[in-house]
Amino acid sequence: MTEIKKIAVIGGGMMGSGIAQVFAYCEDFSINIYDSFIPGKDILDRIKVNLDLLKSKGIYTDSETTEILSRISTCDQMDKAVAKADFVVECIPEDMNLKQKLFADLESLCKPETIFATNTSVMSITGIASLTIDKSRVVGTHFWNPPYLIPLVEVVKGNETSIETMETTMAVLKKAGKHPIWVNKDVPGFVANRLQHALWREAISIVENDIADAATVDEAVKLSFGLRLPILGPMENADMVGTDLTLSIHNYILKHLESSSEASPLLRTKVDTGELGFKSGKGFQEWTPEQIANSRKQLTEYLIKVIYNK
Repeated sequence: MTEIKKIAVIGGGMMGSGIAQVFAYCEDFSINIYDSFIPGKDILDRIKVNLDLLKSKGIYTDSETTEILSRISTCDQMDKAVAKADFVVECIPEDMNLKQKLFADLESLCKPETIFATNTSVMSITGIASLTIDKSRVVGTHFWNPPYLIPLVEVVKGNETSIETMETTMAVLKKAGKHPIWVNKDVPGFVANRLQHALWREAISIVENDIADAATVDEAVKLSFGLRLPILGPMENADMVGTDLTLSIHNYILKHLESSSEASPLLRTKVDTGELGFKSGKGFQEWTPEQIANSRKQLTEYLIKVIYNK
């Protein structure tokens, strides 16, 4: 298994800076970040804000945050950022052509054994790797936002990703303190997004068909099965109640659930009319700036409480 010491992150936005921060928690790693648009100072400032929040909760000390930051460097040229990298994580926009070109370019700039990881949330790993010569070293690593808090990373095997690449990537992420899961097949949405958007499709359908309003749908999730999801997943729950009861329920209910393969007309209408949620102050519900800020704050505080008990 390849030993990973030097890590490069391409893209210094919210996800890229957070991913760099995650790797910097481990004293065995040194990290270079490159972004063609975001100044290095702004990238480091974003990481400092995250660390200051964790420090205010008593999770890190001043000296520990200084040490974490000391492992992160920014580069103004991509070739310098990746030249000695053992592991490169791509965090650029979700554009297949851009990603394909980047990975093809990286191949000529990196060592033959360097692993190339893409943080795409939905795109085909096989498609992203299509312009590379050695496709065995390209792997999906889907971090969840915010990456410095959410434990899960989906490690996705492309059609030609080697088992060694998968095993090394799993080991690197565990060393960084994440919880990687092995995804056998390169399918749209991988595992967690397929589950998440199946729920969203039904939730939107309930609102669209006037069964309940948006706030009520959220209440129903938060105050029922949502409470037990952190310790009782759907497969364990099915075994708990019995596969016979699960079959009986599915024989009755599935025909009544939303099964459209197209996006909801209600969702399309909201986008067409500029009702973009937090971005515009109105989506499925109306949001004041104070409510938006409070929602984001509550999420961050909740994640810190669950993960760090702080």
